Amino acid sequence: MNKPLVGALLSVLLLGAGVAPAAASTATSPDEAQVRAKAVTFAGTVALSNCSGSVVRAPSSQSGDPALVLSNGHCLETGFPGPGEVVLNKASTRSFTLLNAAGSGVGTLRASKIAYGTMTDTDVSLYQLTRTYAQIESSYGIKALELDTARPAQGKAITVASGYWKRTYSCAVDGFAYRLKEGAWTWKDSVRYTSACQTIGGTSGSPVIDNATGKVVAVNNTGNEDGQQCTDNNPCEVSENGTVTVRKGINYAQQTYNMVPCIGTGNQIDLNRAGCALPKP
Repeated sequence: MNKPLVGALLSVLLLGAGVAPAAASTATSPDEAQVRAKAVTFAGTVALSNCSGSVVRAPSSQSGDPALVLSNGHCLETGFPGPGEVVLNKASTRSFTLLNAAGSGVGTLRASKIAYGTMTDTDVSLYQLTRTYAQIESSYGIKALELDTARPAQGKAITVASGYWKRTYSCAVDGFAYRLKEGAWTWKDSVRYTSACQTIGGTSGSPVIDNATGKVVAVNNTGNEDGQQCTDNNPCEVSENGTVTVRKGINYAQQTYNMVPCIGTGNQIDLNRAGCALPKP
């Protein structure tokens, strides 16, 4: 995984990455800039204590609904969910720093519960907040990012926006991994980035944004660091016929279009809704 940052790991990454969380920056080159259809800002992203995330809404979400924060399952304060484990409607008081377009923290949002979390088939968490979308917009002038209902296409220009580092990574969808296996976990139909997106620890949970629409198409979660095969922090791709491919230095995300049907009335997670493919407890 693009590891959550704790203790000594944070110190190592601060030294190795040469970037401080307080400074907004953009990891792009002139060639990468050509891939970008329009600028993606930090508005609506959040910083967790150890990861990144974003305030998101489904197309059917209403302004009076309690807002949702999207991140990774491996970013949960309760620890990594085991294979086959699903966290559903678990009380939480976790706090999130909300960022504006420039990457400055403008306020603190608080969870009422972990609405959903898992590392089975995907690596995702959804927190329900104590404030509605309307209240957040009224207080901070910031709107939630919308979840796309369509599967992203190969070649699509994307930006990974990390609220933790206040840093963006621009590249394109290189393709998809039928299965992505990392240690004890296996994820389905993962997005593989082109090499320009060199995400690091702390970018876990960042929204992957379609540059053309501004909508969220995936959530950043992992990368192969050392070229090892299918070990922790070294995911491998497994094809439909069982062929294993290792891509050192390449990073990945989990698609989010498939969670949209699971968000029901009042932003409640309903795993029995038509089209919902998220794993059940």
